[in-house]
Amino acid sequence: MLALRRSLTKALAARTQAPQVCSSFATGPRQYDGTFYEFHTYYVKPSKMNEFLENVKKNIHLRTAHSELVGFWTVEFGGRMNKVFHVWKYDNFAHRTEVQKALAKDKEWREQFLIPNLALIDKEESEITYLVPWCKLEKPPKEVHVLWWNESADSRAAGRHQSHEDPRVVAAVRESVNFLGSQQNMLLIPMSFSPLK
Repeated sequence: MLALRRSLTKALAARTQAPQVCSSFATGPRQYDGTFYEFHTYYVKPSKMNEFLENVKKNIHLRTAHSELVGFWTVEFGGRMNKVFHVWKYDNFAHRTEVQKALAKDKEWREQFLIPNLALIDKEESEITYLVPWCKLEKPPKEVHVLWWNESADSRAAGRHQSHEDPRVVAAVRESVNFLGSQQNMLLIPMSFSPLK
């Protein structure tokens, strides 16, 4: 899909400013484990956010016909505003390649979803991630979900405060902080069609 987006971006460059595309891929032993998740972040032009969300809501079925959507959220706060964040599940890299080929041939998806939305996006980031061995992906008991489930922003703040007073958590953070390259927190609000809420 990355190559398709780049070629379509070039074709649209005469009519619109092209969005930036960034991508980073996971490396190391887990890359051979099979199932992975592709995290996408779109930085939408501020004046185009409503148009973008309406088009996605209306046409998301064209994209989900090809692979499994885990979740689709708007960013409430946490860095730059006017961001959307979505996660797609793939069985392996061959599966992802098959999906990208199918999307490239899907005229309806290109014309109704991809091309109109490209003109509304400033920048896109994509990352390949794997679940850690002790983690499982499941729906939370209530219709609120962020990658770390919290009932609300206030309950998240209270939980973080409580964890910072737990000597076990403090010790674990001290041991692992040397391995941390970067960290970012975002409050995500699910779209109505998002499987995870």
